[in-house]
Amino acid sequence: MADLLLIASAFASVIGFILTYAFFVLRNVHKVGAGINPSITTKTICINGECRSENEQKDDADVIIVGAGVAGAALAHTLGKDGRRVRVIERDLTEPDRIVGELLQPGGYLKLMELGLEDCVEDIDAQRVFGYALFKDGKNTRLSYPLENFHADVAGRSFHNGRFIQRMREKASLIPNVQLEQGTVSSLLEENGTIKGVMYKNKSGEVMKAYAPLTIVCDGCFSNLRGSLCNPQVDVPSCFVGLILENCQLPYENHGHVVLADPSPILFYRISSTEIRCLVDVPGQKVPSVSNGDLSKYLKTVVAPQIPPELQDAFVATVNKGNIRTMPNRSMPAAPHPTPGALLMGDAFNMRHPLTGGGMTVALSDIAVLRNLLMPLHDLHDSYTLCTYLESFYTLRKPVASTINTLAGALYKVFCASPDEARQEMREACFDYLSLGGVFSNGPVSLLSGLNPRPLSLVVHFFAVAIYGVGRLLLPFPSPKRMWIGARLISGASGIIFPIIKAEGVRQMFFPATVPAYYRAPPA
Repeated sequence: MADLLLIASAFASVIGFILTYAFFVLRNVHKVGAGINPSITTKTICINGECRSENEQKDDADVIIVGAGVAGAALAHTLGKDGRRVRVIERDLTEPDRIVGELLQPGGYLKLMELGLEDCVEDIDAQRVFGYALFKDGKNTRLSYPLENFHADVAGRSFHNGRFIQRMREKASLIPNVQLEQGTVSSLLEENGTIKGVMYKNKSGEVMKAYAPLTIVCDGCFSNLRGSLCNPQVDVPSCFVGLILENCQLPYENHGHVVLADPSPILFYRISSTEIRCLVDVPGQKVPSVSNGDLSKYLKTVVAPQIPPELQDAFVATVNKGNIRTMPNRSMPAAPHPTPGALLMGDAFNMRHPLTGGGMTVALSDIAVLRNLLMPLHDLHDSYTLCTYLESFYTLRKPVASTINTLAGALYKVFCASPDEARQEMREACFDYLSLGGVFSNGPVSLLSGLNPRPLSLVVHFFAVAIYGVGRLLLPFPSPKRMWIGARLISGASGIIFPIIKAEGVRQMFFPATVPAYYRAPPA
């Protein structure tokens, strides 16, 4: 009896296997007959309430991000947290060592909080920043950020750029659907006008291809990919000479320091508990030669006498050590070519003079705008529809980006010394206007800090400075010469700010609601 039961059980197992095999064969035949490749499986993934389709054979990810600097790493974490499969390709995943990108304004810190990345400024010896101190011709004034209506943790932060980036990379890599890979992207893969992915060399030197319905280029100020995605008009108004002063005190701790020197500004701010970053602006595209000692001589004879006395000894000692670095300051307005399947972000897309430390604030704000636009979309494969929809990104980013860009460009030109009497008066008027305190300092500082992204407010304050300068010239008794200088002051102020506004886009900057893309609804 036991033998019969064993035989019956084996027979039933064989019959079950045959029926199962026949079911799968018939199902695949049906798929082939319907024009569906059985080797491609389509499934639905639901994360945090979001469901999307996934094409496992063609696409390596939902989004490819080129570059893992501040913009790329923050974007990878943000999109990965929203459930997207993100592949990040970065040329060098070791800790960066840069002399800029070390000051995050309070408005940028608010965006960091919005993106859930505020802990990235912890455990890196970051320093709180509560405002600025201005120095000119032996006078100084302190300007505080208007933080009264914000949480106590809200302030600016200054730090080593590389430490901040590594913290964001680490946080992004902890998300299971985010993959960070070291590789050098050489080109975008284009098919019938649509970007399908990238070609790159991996760490071993092998040429690879990666595919995704959306490729976001964040490869920084020296981007070699931006040419096909925007109209790059890069200007280099000056260079920064960077030094680190050790074991000395700033005149106003927890403040950035701006010295209105001749020929151009000098910056100081603390980047750790023992280090102070000094950035000496040198107009033009070249600095004095390092090899023959010209740069060292320039710093000791021209720059050192103009900086606050508390910092002079440490400054000269640092110059004598010879650890001096230089970097060109680049400015480039955002001039995108909307391209299906691709998007530019960060310094690859838009740059401004780093005098005001606004670059990271703009990048983080852009990420918040893009995240909100992509959040309702379950599938990114309809490239042309997605491209049309994302045109609203370029308008929605304008309040923050254009305010910070315009302010950076205008302030740099006002703060630079000039032989022109009208420009000298504008510079003096700006310092004295900010020294008045109250609304006269709070307004401009709230613009500078990213807390008040209102372009119209910027224009009002800029011309208020010019009018204040003219009033000083005409009182108590106007003279023909002073009236002429006043007229040239107004003309010069217009010549500074209007070209910047034109490059930013008057309509997008001041009347964004009149741009059709402002109202684009998410595609069904």
